[in-house]
Amino acid sequence: MNVQVKTSSGITLVPMETRLLAQRTVFVEGEITAESACLFVKELLWLNSEDSNEPINVLINSQGGEINSGLLMYDAIQSSKAPVKTFCLGKCYSMGAVLFACGNNGRYMLPHSELMLHEPLLGNRISGNSSSIKSISESLIEIKSKMNRILAKHTGKTEEEMEEATSFDHYFSPEESLEFGLCDKIVGFDEIIGGQK
Repeated sequence: MNVQVKTSSGITLVPMETRLLAQRTVFVEGEITAESACLFVKELLWLNSEDSNEPINVLINSQGGEINSGLLMYDAIQSSKAPVKTFCLGKCYSMGAVLFACGNNGRYMLPHSELMLHEPLLGNRISGNSSSIKSISESLIEIKSKMNRILAKHTGKTEEEMEEATSFDHYFSPEESLEFGLCDKIVGFDEIIGGQK
């Protein structure tokens, strides 16, 4: 979708995503994939090169997705010199919830949004010999431990508490997210609008 932008030479049509990026707003929507993760990293690189002091707003509405791709996005947020604010729009499930929780300049949820945490899942059916299956199992346990360490770091909980919280599909309302340390504040949509230039 294009929007009209006034310039010195008149009115120009630009893609809405371009306009929002110029306002330091990045979206994480739908399934997290290698492609969406690379686009996200490019956007953070660009915004950091433009201004490494001005906050970046990351608006998330995602059911989660590939763990490795999500961890790439996580690393980009953690390494960003520009502060990163995260906003939960609708739902932040699985890796989407991890990305939301790692915002370093405020983590905000809309009143009717929702977070969900769970253990890492296998994307495909298991096949192969016993050694392969053992290797897959050990890798999954290590990923589970890594994700619990990350969540513990950003919530102030212990790894044991995160182990318990992620042992099943655990849904959090904004109020529960705030109490659990996943969220800093419940806000209205006006907070997002106010963050635009």
